[in-house]
Amino acid sequence: MNNDQGTYPRPERFSEAEWAARVELAAAYRIADHLGWTELIYNHISLRVPDEDGHFLINPFGLHYSEVCASNLVKVDVHGNIIGQSDWPINPAGFTFHGAIHARVPNAHCVMHVHTTATQAVCCLKEGLSFTNFYAAQLYGKIAYHDFEGITVHLDEGMRILDSAQGMPVLLLRSHGPVTIGFNLANAFSLMWLVNRACEVQLASQSMGEAWPIPVPVLEKCVRDSLNFDPKFGGGQDALAALQRIVDRIDPSYRG
Repeated sequence: MNNDQGTYPRPERFSEAEWAARVELAAAYRIADHLGWTELIYNHISLRVPDEDGHFLINPFGLHYSEVCASNLVKVDVHGNIIGQSDWPINPAGFTFHGAIHARVPNAHCVMHVHTTATQAVCCLKEGLSFTNFYAAQLYGKIAYHDFEGITVHLDEGMRILDSAQGMPVLLLRSHGPVTIGFNLANAFSLMWLVNRACEVQLASQSMGEAWPIPVPVLEKCVRDSLNFDPKFGGGQDALAALQRIVDRIDPSYRG
């Protein structure tokens, strides 16, 4: 894809690797907005900075997802300190568990959290996600739960959230919303797509009656066959690139 370097050149204060990560993450925010996943100025997607141990990028607190761009993303360390210059603070609720995950999970290069109606509704159900549809089947054995403790602004909850995750790539915060942990941005995003679609289909099917169960061997086969977990296929990179082409046609200003 054309990086549009002539229109949106890389500022000298950013390395090439960091700038590429910034553009990638800013695109993800615009894609999330395009999909209707925005929650006012809240929620967050964080991404590790390449070649900078302990640093990750997150959205500026106060900006809508449609306003996020490569240059205004905030770089922080795992202790919540802003690295370099930023005109905006970060959301304490975002740092609480993003920092804990990035600090202690070596393969957690991207962490994503949303509050879509469908995902939050399923997080409010006592039984949680039901493995009774095509999307949910790909998440069998990949989901953990964390009990609701209130607004996630207390740092000590970050460690409990990490403990609850038990190494799973998807964590459903009860009465709150989902968190996905990816080995790259595309992986975290594709997992969130699966979670959101699984929840939408679950709510639709439950409104009509009892869902037909899927046998465990079939669920296990779906997980094995899903490209969303395979690094050789980029963890969903092709699908994310297609969405990025859409937002590029709509408004490529996120690249600046």
